[in-house]
Amino acid sequence: MALMFFNGGAMRGEPLHHLLGDAPLVRATTTAAKYRFYSVGDACPALYPVAHGGAAVTGELYDVPMDLLRDTVLPGEPHELELGVIELSDGSSALAMLLRRPYTSHVRLTDITELADWRAYRSTIDKERVA
Repeated sequence: MALMFFNGGAMRGEPLHHLLGDAPLVRATTTAAKYRFYSVGDACPALYPVAHGGAAVTGELYDVPMDLLRDTVLPGEPHELELGVIELSDGSSALAMLLRRPYTSHVRLTDITELADWRAYRSTIDKERVA
């Protein structure tokens, strides 16, 4: 089992949550305020560690079986992301998907650090589409 922080489509109520199978939710939480937060082509979020100017990003922590990570979760991640270790708000560590370094994709990045919440960002996009 591995503690994995999710902050996008795999959270409860989101379209990719089924990929987590029966992995138990440990808690809703935030990262330490050490990350910039990006929308990758409005398809998925990405964390990027920084020394200054970061935010506490909203997400969910799950206890995920390693086989599930290997066989289901990681193969479903976009190539703009890579597995890394992050710091949570309580100082503990967890696995998470980070923006790949160096970033070589041509997919547009939008800095959404100010919102620090994927669902909040997605709701702004939905409002813009309706308007």
